[in-house]
Amino acid sequence: MTTVATELFALDAAAQDLLFREAHTAHAFTDEPVSDEQIQAIYDLVKYAPTAMNQSPLRIVLVRTPEAKERLVGHMNDGNKAKTAAAPLTAILAADHEFHEHLPRLFPVYPTAKDMFAANDEARVGSAQMNATLQAAYFFLGIRAAGLAAGPMAGYNAEALTKDFFGEGKHSVLAVVNIGKPAEGAFYPRGERLAYDEVVTSV
Repeated sequence: MTTVATELFALDAAAQDLLFREAHTAHAFTDEPVSDEQIQAIYDLVKYAPTAMNQSPLRIVLVRTPEAKERLVGHMNDGNKAKTAAAPLTAILAADHEFHEHLPRLFPVYPTAKDMFAANDEARVGSAQMNATLQAAYFFLGIRAAGLAAGPMAGYNAEALTKDFFGEGKHSVLAVVNIGKPAEGAFYPRGERLAYDEVVTSV
């Protein structure tokens, strides 16, 4: 295994471990609650992540009430139902297909950006999904930075889930993520990662 040169980073080794090396996807959580204040702090940190034209298309629904949790669990695949029902907090992450409505405020240096996206549904939806996915990845890192664990999942009925929690036509669900303090046995063994030479080439 290649030794990481921890001294090459602005973050100290402990912070690197928290965000990356020692972090795992969690499959079980304690019953310790996750507060709105914690999620707001996470969002207020990760909202600075880059998106094209500062689109910021990620939308997040925090599933807190028993009624909403029951609806959500009903849309999950069987293997994800029990852990979602037991998690202290679950968030639904979606791309807003109408992000362009905010561009005059978010990207004023390009005054015609809103109209450009309004005229091209395919490009707008594709851009929303790609850039919201980038934001979702940063959201997972923010959860780790707060000392919590994330359990993102893609096993659900996407069409039914989107319609139930976002209505029709204006959003697409990208992921469902359980959030909380990891319980004993919450992590699977660390899987192997591809080596640098298998991934990176220079031209």
